[in-house]
Amino acid sequence: MAAMAATEASTSDAIVARLERLPFSGVHARIMTILGFGTFFDSYDTLAIASALTVLPAILHIDLVTAGLLIGLAYVGQLFGAILFGILSELYGRKAAYVGSLLTMGLFSLGSALAWDFQSLLMFRILAGIGLGGEVPVAGAMMTEFVQGHRRGRHFFVYQTLYSWGNLLTPLIGFGLISAAGPALGWRLLLGLGSLPVIVGLISLVLLPESIRWLVDKGRLSQADEVLGRIEKTLQARGTALPPYQVRARADVQPVRFGELFRGGYGRRTALCWLQWFCCYIPTVGLATWLPSLYTRIAHLPPQQGLLLTVLSTLCGLIAAYICAFGLIDRLGRKPTFCIGFGGMALGALIGVAEVAGGAQGWQPLFIAACVILVFLPLNAQGAYLYTSELFPTRMRAWASSTGRGSGLVASIVAPIAVGALLASTLGAAGMFGLFALMSLLGLITIRALGIETKGAVLEEVSA
Repeated sequence: MAAMAATEASTSDAIVARLERLPFSGVHARIMTILGFGTFFDSYDTLAIASALTVLPAILHIDLVTAGLLIGLAYVGQLFGAILFGILSELYGRKAAYVGSLLTMGLFSLGSALAWDFQSLLMFRILAGIGLGGEVPVAGAMMTEFVQGHRRGRHFFVYQTLYSWGNLLTPLIGFGLISAAGPALGWRLLLGLGSLPVIVGLISLVLLPESIRWLVDKGRLSQADEVLGRIEKTLQARGTALPPYQVRARADVQPVRFGELFRGGYGRRTALCWLQWFCCYIPTVGLATWLPSLYTRIAHLPPQQGLLLTVLSTLCGLIAAYICAFGLIDRLGRKPTFCIGFGGMALGALIGVAEVAGGAQGWQPLFIAACVILVFLPLNAQGAYLYTSELFPTRMRAWASSTGRGSGLVASIVAPIAVGALLASTLGAAGMFGLFALMSLLGLITIRALGIETKGAVLEEVSA
C-alpha cells in the first residue's frame, strides 16, 4: 500500500495538485525576490539610458532623432533575445535560460559603461538587449508556475512591482550620479550599475529551483517530486500544515510544438496577447524613455529637475500597481482590470493632447498628463506578462510569453523613434499624446472583443 501511495503521489497530475495546494511562504518569497531583482534591472536599463540622454546629446553630439535611434535600435537585441531565450527555456529549462539572460545583460551593460563613442555604445546596448529581452518573459513564466491560482494575480503583480521600483529609483540614481560625478562620468557610472545582474545570476545558480511544472512537462517526474518534496518539508518544518491535495486538472505532458502558438484556439489567444502587448508598450516605452527629455527640452527645465519630476510621476504608477495587486486583479478579474487600464491611459493621453494643443505652457501640462497615464499604465504593462503566462500551457508558456514580449519589443523599437520624430515635427508633444491615445483605445477594443477571464483558475484549467 505504501508503494502504491508513493507511485500515485509521483504521477504528473498529483505533483501539479500538490504544488497548487502550497500556501505562499518564505520559499515562494525567495523565488519572487530572485526573479524580481532580474526584472528590476530590466527596468533599470531602460530608464538608465533615458536618464543618461539628458546629458549624452551634448557629450556625444547627437540630435533628437539620433537619440531616438539609440533607444529604439537597442530593442532589436531584446527582440532577438526574447525569441532565443524563450526557445531555450522550453528546451533546457526555466532556470538555465534565466541565468543565461542575466549573465548576458550584465556583462554587456558593463561594456556600455565603457563605450568610447556613439557607435560602440549602440553595439553594447544591442548585445545587452539580448539578455534583457529574454529575462522578463522567462522569469514571468517561472513565477506563474509556482504560485496558487486563487492568489496568482496578487503575487505576480507584487513581484512585477520591482519593475516599477526600477522606474522610480533609476532617475533618482541618475540624478545623484550625474550631480555628484558630473555628466561626463555620471552617465558611465549609471550604465555600469547595470552589470549587477551577473551577481544575481550566480545567486540564482545556487538558490533558485527549477520550475516543477516544466519538469513534469518533460516527464522528469522523480526530479519534480524531489524539488517539490524539499519545499513541502521546509514548510512542514516551519509548522505549516499542508491540506490534502485535489487533482482539478490534468497536467500538461506534451512535446513542444512551437508552431502550435498559431493554430486552433491558441491562434486567437496569440492575437489577443500580441495586440495587448503592442498597444500597451507604445505609450509605456515612448513615455518612459522620453519623459526626462520632455521636461528638459520642451519645458526647458534643468536635467536634475526633469529627473525629479519623472520620479514623482512614476511614483503614481508604483502606487497604482500595488492598488491593482491587492484590490483589482484577483477581485475584479483580468478582463475588467485591463479595460480600466487602457481606458485610463486613453483619458490621460487625451488630456495631454487638449492641454498642449490648447497652448498650455510650462512643465505642468506634461506632468498632469503623464501622471494620469502612469496611474493606469501598470494594469496592462505588468498584466500582459501574467495574462500571457496564464493563457498558454506549460509546454509553450515561456515561448508564448517571449513572443508576446517580442510584440512589445516591436512597439519598443517603434515608439522612441516615432515619438522622437513627432516631437521634432510641427505636431510636437500633442502628436505624441495623440499616438498614445490611439494605441490605448485600440488596446481597449482588443480586450473587450477577445479577452478571456482567468482569475482564480489553475493554470492547467485555463490552458487545456
